[in-house]
Amino acid sequence: MMRRLVATIAALVVGAATAVAADSPLGAWKTVDEKSGKIVSEVQVYDQGGKLFGKIVRLTEPTDANGKPKLCTKCQGADKDQPIVGLIILKGLSADGDRYKGGTITDPEDGKVYKSELWREGDTLRVRGYLGVFYRTQTWQKGN
Repeated sequence: MMRRLVATIAALVVGAATAVAADSPLGAWKTVDEKSGKIVSEVQVYDQGGKLFGKIVRLTEPTDANGKPKLCTKCQGADKDQPIVGLIILKGLSADGDRYKGGTITDPEDGKVYKSELWREGDTLRVRGYLGVFYRTQTWQKGN
C-alpha cells in the first residue's frame, strides 16, 4: 500500500515537472519576418541567474553584400558594431505568473532597445516589445 502511494506521488511529481517544462520558453526559437513569413533568425533562450536571456545563434542571411558577417551598426554601447550572430537581444526577463517581464529586447535592425515580455502559446513563443504605451508582438516558432 505504501509503495503504491509513493509511486503515485512520484508519478504526479514527474508529470507536473514535465508539464512545467513543456510550457518553458527555454530553448531554440525561430524568428519570422512578419511581411514575408520567412524565417530570419534562430534565438536561443536560456536562464542565467534566474532571469531569461536570448542570443541570436543563427541568421538565414548571416553575411552582408561583401560577404562579411552582419553587424549591429545601429546598436548603442557594448553591442555597437558587434556581429548579430552571438548578440544577446533578450535581457533580464523574470517570471511573473505565466509570463516573463521586466527585461528588454534589442532590435538589431534599428538598434533600439524596448521593454519586453514573453509567454508561451502552444508551440509558439509570443514576444512583445513596448515603447511607452505602444507595443508590437511577434510570434516565434519552436526551433530544433
